[in-house]
Amino acid sequence: MLGTIVNFSAIIIGSVIGLLFNKIIPERFRITIVQGLGLSVIMVGIINGLKSDSLLLIIISIVLGSYIGELLRIEENLEKLGQWLENKFSKDNSNFIKSFVTSSLIFCVGSMAIVGSLESGLTQDHKTLYVKSLLDGIASIIFASSLGIGVIFSSVIVLIYQGTITITASLLKPYLTDIVINQMTSIGGIIIIGIGINILEIKKIKVGNMIPSIFIPLIYFISKLLFVYFFK
Repeated sequence: MLGTIVNFSAIIIGSVIGLLFNKIIPERFRITIVQGLGLSVIMVGIINGLKSDSLLLIIISIVLGSYIGELLRIEENLEKLGQWLENKFSKDNSNFIKSFVTSSLIFCVGSMAIVGSLESGLTQDHKTLYVKSLLDGIASIIFASSLGIGVIFSSVIVLIYQGTITITASLLKPYLTDIVINQMTSIGGIIIIGIGINILEIKKIKVGNMIPSIFIPLIYFISKLLFVYFFK
């Protein structure tokens, strides 16, 4: 959990710095910076999306995971949590929900969040999460200065999300092969592209509801092993 705790702290520190810069950066600069971030996020998503060559499994995972996410109303619940936090901490900030949901998804969905948390749980190697902490700290400075205070609260979501993956990974060591990790990363990349589209405000995509898709390849692999074990 050490890597996740460092990541959690980096987002908080970066957000505080960003909020201080918010007072001195003109609005037109913030708009251009956010647009640049949106394009960069899409590029990261494309790179990660090409990690797997199992296109059929990726498509099935996206469809099935999105269905599960809709049933669970993940995006709606994230927005409700953002609304509650806004009412409690920032009643005058109309960007609060957008900044909270967007930054939570960006910090959680990326391949480094998945792979780093897996490494942390499987081998106690935190280097990937340390690098992610540095990147998230820088990103949170930019996001907080452009989108507002909601970014700082995304650190809690990161703590819960990555912490859960780390603990789960330590329990599922035999099943997390490189192939499964690449498939999970590829699906995460597709979701990141959706986040970039949301940042650019091209179209509203409920990417939060797609998060369960990331874990479908793992469930599929475990199910296949169980099938072979019981019916060999």
